[in-house]
Amino acid sequence: MHFGSEIQSEAELRELFGTPSVRAQQKVVQTIDGHIRQFLQQSPFLLLATSDAEGRCDVSPRGDGPGFVHVLDEHHLLIPERPGNKRFDSLRNILANPQVGLLFLLPGLGETLRINGQATLVRDEALLREMAVGDRLPLLAIAVRVEEAFLHCAKALLRSHLWHPDTWPVRESLPSAACILADHANMGDSPEAIQESLQDAYRNRLY
Repeated sequence: MHFGSEIQSEAELRELFGTPSVRAQQKVVQTIDGHIRQFLQQSPFLLLATSDAEGRCDVSPRGDGPGFVHVLDEHHLLIPERPGNKRFDSLRNILANPQVGLLFLLPGLGETLRINGQATLVRDEALLREMAVGDRLPLLAIAVRVEEAFLHCAKALLRSHLWHPDTWPVRESLPSAACILADHANMGDSPEAIQESLQDAYRNRLY
């Protein structure tokens, strides 16, 4: 699609929006300090952004109990890789391009935490044991060397009313994952069969 007016340079962006404040420029830190550690210890959810060697991007959710991301030292954190659909989009991208972006959320808090760095896939048994749930260890973990970390303002979450249940749509109006998968995968499975399969995975294969 061709658009009539497209931004082509940072200079055009600056002319349109201006420059960041001194505080916005100076808020970035390169280590996991006490504030970052506290945020990570309470966050149950993050979004992991990766790209492959050609620059094709992917964003994938990761979630578990608060503190599921382990802080190893002031420069490194560790994300357990729980069972999924075996597509390995994020993991394959990390093998091709180690640069990652992380966005951490805390329920009820408008501000989010952004961390950028370099990732490695690790299988150190001692580290994996620390992230076991019951007797189930993750098969591997994503280790991230933090290059920059900073707080992102609450405007997006305030505009979206994300944490306000009274603004949420009624469950009956939500998209049906089973119907979407039935149409997109086009394998002849009924939405009912797919829904049963999803529920079985959610009940029995979280870890």
